[in-house]
Amino acid sequence: MHAPAASTYTVADFDFDLPPELIAQHPAPERSASRLLDGTGPTPVDRVFRELPGLLAPGDLLVFNNTRVIKARLYGMKATGGNVEALVERVLPGTQEVWMHLRASKSPKPGSRVRFADAFDAEVLGRCGPDNGLFHLRFAGDPFALLEAHGHVPLPPYIAHADGEDDVRRYQTVFAREPGAVAAPTAALHFDEALLARLAERGVQQAHVTLHVGAGTFQPVRVESLADHKMHSEWFEVSQATVDAVAACRARGGRVVAVGTTTLRALESAALRGTLEAGARETDIFITPGFQFRVVDRLVTNFHLPRSTLMMLVSAFAGYERIRDLYGHAREHRYRFFSYGDAMLLTR
Repeated sequence: MHAPAASTYTVADFDFDLPPELIAQHPAPERSASRLLDGTGPTPVDRVFRELPGLLAPGDLLVFNNTRVIKARLYGMKATGGNVEALVERVLPGTQEVWMHLRASKSPKPGSRVRFADAFDAEVLGRCGPDNGLFHLRFAGDPFALLEAHGHVPLPPYIAHADGEDDVRRYQTVFAREPGAVAAPTAALHFDEALLARLAERGVQQAHVTLHVGAGTFQPVRVESLADHKMHSEWFEVSQATVDAVAACRARGGRVVAVGTTTLRALESAALRGTLEAGARETDIFITPGFQFRVVDRLVTNFHLPRSTLMMLVSAFAGYERIRDLYGHAREHRYRFFSYGDAMLLTR
């Protein structure tokens, strides 16, 4: 299949058939034992993730997303007795208030209360967010502490089992620091302490951004023309230290390697005015073929959902036909897909 002109892509151009048994339900026994599809050369090469240091050069810069997944899924009951299932999308900084997705037979009204986990109450303040699709609630205490004590790991919708102790550990990166994500930056799940040490020994530098991944990352694109899609918004921060690390990498002739699409989105969002700028803000950047990349040279990423904005992003980065070929190879060679699945290395 030949790539359409950048302005004529439709959602169907990013569709593909995926056998259900290739959707990983559990992580690999060891983080760095996942498979790695090396897509940097003319033909795909099947590798193991712990081989990554050999694919990078001394002086390259790996940039990670240090967001921490919160136990964002809650189960509760309205005062009227109806059951509620909720997913916290965002904790509002410095408050006891949250925005959440909330499912109930009848939507709770402003001023009503919901009791979560038979442990704490929350007051419904009203509707909020894009198209008023979220609920605004005030918790009876610190949201982060209450979620940690009573919430569940917000596993993606395609993972069939209930969260367990293994998920508490493995649906979190080893360097997670800043709480706020409701989905893991999954490409970074393959890194363990031993691999990070080997990368440092190789002379590969490391830097961090923070982007709090929202549940919108799993939302399908529901319009046919990409120009009509409204991207979800996420909060991110790029520090001055990371800006300086990117500049130093450029000066020594190294490559900037983003670990995950969330890291790439943060870096490219911070460079939309032409140069990489430190700061914190919202981004609803929608990266599709034809996008001008300013920062990232290589990308470590997992395999993404059909028809998703992330399929469009990787196609913009590595080339539409290249991604079609790599995904065909991955299916043929039985790679494991999505959050707990395998990874690939792409070059711009």
